[in-house]
Amino acid sequence: MAEGGVEHRAGGDDVSLIFVYGTLKRGFYNHKLIDALIRTTDAAFLGPHTTVESFPLVCGPHGIPYLINLPGSGTRIHGELYSVSSGLGLARLDELEGIDRGHYERLPVAVAAECGGERVRVVDAYFAHREFGEALWKRCGEEGLSEYGVDMVNNYVRREDRPPESNFILDIQKFISQGKI
Repeated sequence: MAEGGVEHRAGGDDVSLIFVYGTLKRGFYNHKLIDALIRTTDAAFLGPHTTVESFPLVCGPHGIPYLINLPGSGTRIHGELYSVSSGLGLARLDELEGIDRGHYERLPVAVAAECGGERVRVVDAYFAHREFGEALWKRCGEEGLSEYGVDMVNNYVRREDRPPESNFILDIQKFISQGKI
């Protein structure tokens, strides 16, 4: 295993291990992307996992969940681990998470299987971008979640249902400064 959650496979088929904690989990709106990757063998479910360290997990504007890169704050986060092809699969996830637009950052995080396995893996997860992550945590009163659960589904607003003038970064800035969108 290389740093950053990449596993090298025979034949050069590298895969990235991705920990998901929000709308990409099974039963949530954006899981349809992972389902599509599974159908093309560009992803595989590896089971429920939990972060080894505590991190803040909050919901921001439009009910969007954000993992904040402040290790030691918050709680251990429950989510799911996927093996994703380092080519197409990872590119599609990065696009959804707005890596090139400053929405999220894909960073390493240590996770362990929830089934009692003691094996710790360093994988990747999508964290709120450093430009606003800590401010978002403070805006939420430094109180977070241990899991993005089904009770939060009704607060999530799909992209196509957001106002046409909605802008991800401006919505974050407004939420942080005014607490509303």
